[in-house]
Amino acid sequence: MSMPTGDGARDAALRALLQIERGAAAGSALDRALREVPDVRDRALTTELAYGVTRMVGALDAELAPLCTRPLQALEPGVRGALRLGLYQLRYMDRIPAYAAVAGSVDLARRHARPAAAGLVNAILRKAAATGPPTPLRAAPGEAPGAAALAQAHSHPEWLVRRWLARLGPTETIRLLRANNRAPAVTLRANPLRCDGAALAAELATGGITCRPGRWLPEAVVVSRGMAPGRLAAFAAGRCTVQGEASMLVGHLADPAPGALCLDVAAAPGGKATHLAERMGNQGTVIANDSAAGRVALCRSAAARLGLDCIRTQVADGRALPLAFADRCDVVVADLPCSGLGALAGRPDLRWRKREADIAALALLQAELVAAAGRCVKPGGRLVYSTCTTEPEENEAIVAGFLAAHPDYEPEDARPRLPDELAAQPGAAAGLVRLWPHLHETEGFFIAVLRRQGRGTRPLLQRR
Repeated sequence: MSMPTGDGARDAALRALLQIERGAAAGSALDRALREVPDVRDRALTTELAYGVTRMVGALDAELAPLCTRPLQALEPGVRGALRLGLYQLRYMDRIPAYAAVAGSVDLARRHARPAAAGLVNAILRKAAATGPPTPLRAAPGEAPGAAALAQAHSHPEWLVRRWLARLGPTETIRLLRANNRAPAVTLRANPLRCDGAALAAELATGGITCRPGRWLPEAVVVSRGMAPGRLAAFAAGRCTVQGEASMLVGHLADPAPGALCLDVAAAPGGKATHLAERMGNQGTVIANDSAAGRVALCRSAAARLGLDCIRTQVADGRALPLAFADRCDVVVADLPCSGLGALAGRPDLRWRKREADIAALALLQAELVAAAGRCVKPGGRLVYSTCTTEPEENEAIVAGFLAAHPDYEPEDARPRLPDELAAQPGAAAGLVRLWPHLHETEGFFIAVLRRQGRGTRPLLQRR
């Protein structure tokens, strides 16, 4: 017998949270849990609970700790997860009555922990429901809120809040923290070889799916949360794929012409490589490279579903690519491994997995990969570097270091290929584009467009 709606979602969310706690990526853990959740309403609730608790676990644990007689980490994982789920519903989900939130977590404790744990969960959550949320930490009169207070209130690691405060100031930092704690929209990219954004939106609306045009690009369609894109007929037929608008901008700024040779250095799961192929009209060659065979298979599958036969996949370390492609490529896209700190809304576990030391280590790898990518661009060709992180060591510093070491490159004006509002950014004329979750309704993203110069420079292939 299946559990009633709501109970099934809570059980699936707890199973996902237990996997995440054991080290699984949040997206993978949620996908596995959702396979056992057929009801559409339960799927949406499972997603909100699993991702919501993962985002807000810092604030939840700070409130739970004084209510427990033992340290949270000393409790059984099932008890800890049931407490977090119950408190999340009490504090962040107004449409769920307090009695239902408490009772649901008590039932979870019975199923996923020792029988006696149900009483503990009941007592703690009933006390939390009766007393209400704790008084937040406040700054002294006339002082800006400190990193510790903001980190606790908005459930982010203190080291990251401290970095953002130093660069953005308190007002912008608070807006960014709030944006990171909102569930992100799901955005589809229409495949122009089979339909455009307007036709895709009309098809979805006819099927009863709430959607709207993207904010920045005509091929972008934003769909209702909780919807599973992979179950759409349009997705199965290759009329669309899932990609955020910030990521789509990379394809617009790369701007390959039909017949070009393009190289995507770290292509998996294939969003940017397939976008390049679509923008080329499936004419020319896109090399979708990645360092792992399993991830390259994702690119191959995406290309087949979208009907793109100009994509060639390969497995190679990005640092070795000049051996095969030195001075050959019209366009090289280097969307490189990064800390992912611009994507915390959609990948909520990253905020707890990353450490400040990771930034410097990743910057070393990024510098090596972008140097190799630059060697693959032919004179007159274009290099597009991008990351989904907010941190300057992985963004502006990488570009500055690359330009200092490669005098045959110069920034290229990005404004002609940007929407007007983004073209007005101060750095756009110098090829630099920054997007922020709280300003642009996208992931936090950085894109740099560079052109290779030199004797005998040949222009990019002209569009027909």
